[in-house]
Amino acid sequence: QVQLVESGGGLVQAGGSLRLSCATSGRTSRYNMGWFRQPPGKEREFVAAISWSGGRTVYAHSVKGRFTISRDNAKNTVYLQMNSLKPEDTAVYHCAADSTTLYDWNNVRITLNAYDYWGQGTQVTVSS
Repeated sequence: QVQLVESGGGLVQAGGSLRLSCATSGRTSRYNMGWFRQPPGKEREFVAAISWSGGRTVYAHSVKGRFTISRDNAKNTVYLQMNSLKPEDTAVYHCAADSTTLYDWNNVRITLNAYDYWGQGTQVTVSS
């Protein structure tokens, strides 16, 4: 059974940094993983995704150059390093696993319905 638990959220001033972690269980090292976020009053949106090996990454245009997704399969953890944070980055951030992409590094997907396991989320608030 796959379980995902996010941590590392908090309150930060604009221009600051945070690193989110997603602790996983259930052999997620074989799956492509993603981060999504849900701003207040808005729908959940794609942020970043990474292949099972870490060799391929994809980013939303709004975070490219500021956020970095990475993973440590030995620690069963996926990370999201967020730099130069803006107030519009305020959201609940969710980690997700795409279990259909078993060792498929070439198929890093960005749509919500591609991911079948989700964490509860961690709140990130960026003050101006």
